[in-house]
Amino acid sequence: MKKKWIVIAVIMGIILIGVALAGPIMSNVETPCYEVVSSEQNIEIRLYQPMVIAEVSVAGKRQESISNGFRLLADYIFGNNTVQQAIAMTAPVQQEQVSKKIAMTAPVQQQSSGDSWKVSFVMPAEYTMESLPKPKNNQVVLRQIPQKQFAVIRFSGTSSDDNVKDYEKELINYLNNKGIQVIGSPKYAFYNPPWTLPFMRRNEVMIEIKQ
Repeated sequence: MKKKWIVIAVIMGIILIGVALAGPIMSNVETPCYEVVSSEQNIEIRLYQPMVIAEVSVAGKRQESISNGFRLLADYIFGNNTVQQAIAMTAPVQQEQVSKKIAMTAPVQQQSSGDSWKVSFVMPAEYTMESLPKPKNNQVVLRQIPQKQFAVIRFSGTSSDDNVKDYEKELINYLNNKGIQVIGSPKYAFYNPPWTLPFMRRNEVMIEIKQ
């Protein structure tokens, strides 16, 4: 009987380890390219390279809007898009519309925009505005973002409103104390799927600053 319980405990331990590792493993996807200009504890000044994002505007509470925004963006990158593909150097030139999937990236980004929230994915670096397939859903907008500098505070745990606001306040206080000029409103970035254990999650509050 004792041996049976030992076997059960081992199996449960393996399952728990698998659950713990699933989040970080599944979060091992392409992330935006940036250079760390300076760092102090959990705060970094980062210079982000130009990028293309897919973005939607969603009304509602923050937690609801990021869920709804994620669904719309995932629908786009998983195939609800079209691309006109011309094959040259042959006769005749052939043209067709095809469905195309785009690789998942991290993080999911969220930013307040008046009465709504902007939720966005950074597109894989291999794509340009010209090469990305166009969304079928007109709620999804593709935008080219120039090089920008952000102050970023990183934290683990849940993405609750209280957590996000506490770290946002800490970052703003840091910038005020350093006399760093802020541009625009805070942006939130979440890197892990929801089943990731809280202590293994990577969350960030980002604020654009003057270069």
